[in-house]
Amino acid sequence: MACPGDRAPAPSRSPAAGGGVACPEPLPGTYALVLRNDRAERIEVGRRGSLDLRRGYYVYIGSAFGPGGVRARLSRHWHGGAVRRWHVDYLRAATIPVAAWCSYASIRLEHRWACALETAGRFVPIAGFGCSDCDCRTHLYFCARSPRRLDRLLPVAGCTIMACRLGRPGA
Repeated sequence: MACPGDRAPAPSRSPAAGGGVACPEPLPGTYALVLRNDRAERIEVGRRGSLDLRRGYYVYIGSAFGPGGVRARLSRHWHGGAVRRWHVDYLRAATIPVAAWCSYASIRLEHRWACALETAGRFVPIAGFGCSDCDCRTHLYFCARSPRRLDRLLPVAGCTIMACRLGRPGA
């Protein structure tokens, strides 16, 4: 399904991405980042406080409407930023990114996508994570098994969505 203002750029090739389709582009949009956690542990998440992590997968929903768009934001999350600015930066330090999806729609979709995961049944919401600037319950969800094919779930929340190829870490 396409949204008004949906931008689907021509895929580019990138040696850094193993020669495959190099998404994301430096355009504004919304993304879903899948992180794998291999051990149960407690982490500190800035002013939010502690978070008990379980073994399994976490899906973080975010948007990138600033400079560099989705490419800059996902690259920061994928490779780990030196400065911890957002809740997800603290989570990323303890987990391994394994997949990402994005949409270049000109409207913010993170709230719709969060709602789609909330109602999907197999995703456990982590209350108060990554949503301090909106009315959503959360932007982070836990899933015991790998949440493959988010591209089939998230389009019901609006717009074209595509898998992103970012190279290592947890490929």
